[in-house]
Amino acid sequence: MPVKIELNKNASNGHHPVKIYTRDVEQGALTQLKNLAQLPIIHSHISAMPDVHMGVGATVGSVIPTLSAIIPAAVGVDIGCGMSAVRITVKSAQLPDNLSQMRSAIERAVPVGLRAHKQVSVRMSACKRLAPGADWLFEKHPTLLKMLKQPQATWTKQLGTLGSGNHFIEICIDENKDVWVMLHSGSRGIGNAIGRYFISLAKKDMGKHIHNLPDKDLAYFSQGSEHYADYVAAVNWAQEYARINREEMMGLVLRAIQPHLPGFIADRSAINCHHNYVNREMHFGKEVMVTRKGAISAKQGELGIIPGSMGAKSYIVSGKGDSDSFCSCSHGAGRVMSRTAARKQFRKTDLIEQTKGIECRKDKGVIDEIPAAYKNIDTVMANQSDLVEVVHTLRQVLCVKG
Repeated sequence: MPVKIELNKNASNGHHPVKIYTRDVEQGALTQLKNLAQLPIIHSHISAMPDVHMGVGATVGSVIPTLSAIIPAAVGVDIGCGMSAVRITVKSAQLPDNLSQMRSAIERAVPVGLRAHKQVSVRMSACKRLAPGADWLFEKHPTLLKMLKQPQATWTKQLGTLGSGNHFIEICIDENKDVWVMLHSGSRGIGNAIGRYFISLAKKDMGKHIHNLPDKDLAYFSQGSEHYADYVAAVNWAQEYARINREEMMGLVLRAIQPHLPGFIADRSAINCHHNYVNREMHFGKEVMVTRKGAISAKQGELGIIPGSMGAKSYIVSGKGDSDSFCSCSHGAGRVMSRTAARKQFRKTDLIEQTKGIECRKDKGVIDEIPAAYKNIDTVMANQSDLVEVVHTLRQVLCVKG
């Protein structure tokens, strides 16, 4: 059954309402949501998705509509992080019995962790689309040049790379035995530098005229302020970078797996969606900047991707356009414990057991991504049945982790 609880329902204390699509909310996340609700720039209310959990400043799994303002720390440093998925014309029975060679081929084609390509390995058209924005960024904000070693080489050679943490590439099978390729990544080192730079500027700017923020990480730029327009331009560029990064990486993966499969083509209805981003939208009669921090757009009929943890199911969904969620839904299962806590609690044997039947890393380096560190994806999906309809249910058989 779907769940929706409401904080500050009458907003008599001047705080905005918070609508939460789960009862499973840690105290730290509740505190962050209450802090957000105090900001005068919030429009109507804040929504928290079923995978909600504590983040930095703003809560992961929150949807934040702001009037003539934007909160850089709510967008975060992995600007434009999101998902891509494509169905290929291969059935599960046509997959190799042993998927280790296919995993190795993907890992050779796509740098993971902190690694980048040794040379530009994506289409030059992708670099040309991004180059004007990169040139403007570095010319207007030379501090970014100091934050990145060889900035031109950084952003060009990191196009088509995975990154680390919870980023992944998976081969999945749906309920019809069709094979899918799915991946999760963002704007890499260049997006991280842009995020950190503008978060710092927002804190300095806010310190000049507002001294009672409930959390310093909620510092925001008001429209018309010195850095507002520059941040909007920079974040839009980073979001486009992230989208193209996933697009190019998908091409590299498809080419890497071709020798291991019968001839195939990719389904034209590929999905490429952000879940850490900001977008200008109309809601409740106002044009607002909607920040989805760990949430995806779920307008009526819009396709999206909700991944489970390593070893759990994932979903291709169609949005229902729920207005109270600002046409949004969760971006995944959501963590129930920190990476540090997961590393303390679990061992390599636990990881092996919880990823049984999946071709993936099973070493201590990815214990913080163990399925038990995440919420139950079935519960998350049940709580948002008012927000999305399931189109396909996927189970992974191969996973490459950053």
